[in-house]
Amino acid sequence: MAPAIILLHADDNVVVCCRTVMAGEAISADGVDIIAAEQVALGHKLARIDLPAGTKVIKYGAPIGSMTHPVKAGGWVHMHNMKSDYISAHLRDAAKG
Repeated sequence: MAPAIILLHADDNVVVCCRTVMAGEAISADGVDIIAAEQVALGHKLARIDLPAGTKVIKYGAPIGSMTHPVKAGGWVHMHNMKSDYISAHLRDAAKG
């Protein structure tokens, strides 16, 4: 059976979901043991450790952004609680131009 998550680099503080994970699901892969805090879709990130606001998000062994809100280990990490430090997030509001 394929793992539910993958750790892309040993220094990463997030893991990537290889399938949708369910809230409360205990997940283990690549030496990482976490419990998903909520349902998270394929391809999205889960916090490997507690990530306070302002923490750099490390993926592929490199910073990809910063937390705008704190997330506990097992929590979903995405645009609602992190931001890119390199490019502006694009809003999908067609009314704005």
